[in-house]
Amino acid sequence: MKKYLAEFFGTMILVLLGTGTVVIAKGDVLAIGLAFGLAITISAYSFGAVSGGHFNPAVTTAMLINHKINVTNAIGYIIAQFVGATVGSGFVLYFVKSLGLSSTSLGQTDFPNISTLTAIIVEILITFIFVTIILLVTSETFGNPNMAGLIIGIALAFLIIIALNLTGGSLNPARSFGPAIFAGGSALSHYWVFLVAPEIGAILAAFVARYLKTN
Repeated sequence: MKKYLAEFFGTMILVLLGTGTVVIAKGDVLAIGLAFGLAITISAYSFGAVSGGHFNPAVTTAMLINHKINVTNAIGYIIAQFVGATVGSGFVLYFVKSLGLSSTSLGQTDFPNISTLTAIIVEILITFIFVTIILLVTSETFGNPNMAGLIIGIALAFLIIIALNLTGGSLNPARSFGPAIFAGGSALSHYWVFLVAPEIGAILAAFVARYLKTN
């Protein structure tokens, strides 16, 4: 249960700080990227020792493929991540309403300016890069556990900065789920992209990282 709570709190913090920077602080691209990156770094160093610090169903999928977690725990992690993201978005919604702001803008991911195919490619690519970095930097043989949280946070920040004006930079099915549930509209109808594409990217990353670590 402690591992699931760690995944819940870590994902909640990620969504709360990241999307809160988008809609409450109204940050620019750099601020938003850094908010998500630093949020994952904070969560990793705070809760990572308890659960391993996934905070992302795509990461959990990759860890499952590479036998770093069993099926039972993987299911528990993913449930905790989705619940944490939903609670984090619920707090953002509450704060937004308290400020009298529009409740249809909650930092949700979407792709109004590009095609669905391009959005899928973007999310597969950035998630593949992100999860590959995670798997390598946390590797028992080649990794750097002391710096892992910082490296992962920096990677997430820059990947979101690149993708923000394309898809919103999800890389995380749970992160997109929370805002979409409350905001509705095209973010909800397009949610399948942010569920499927990051998972494909993570699966590819799992096999590439496995190859790199054994050759």
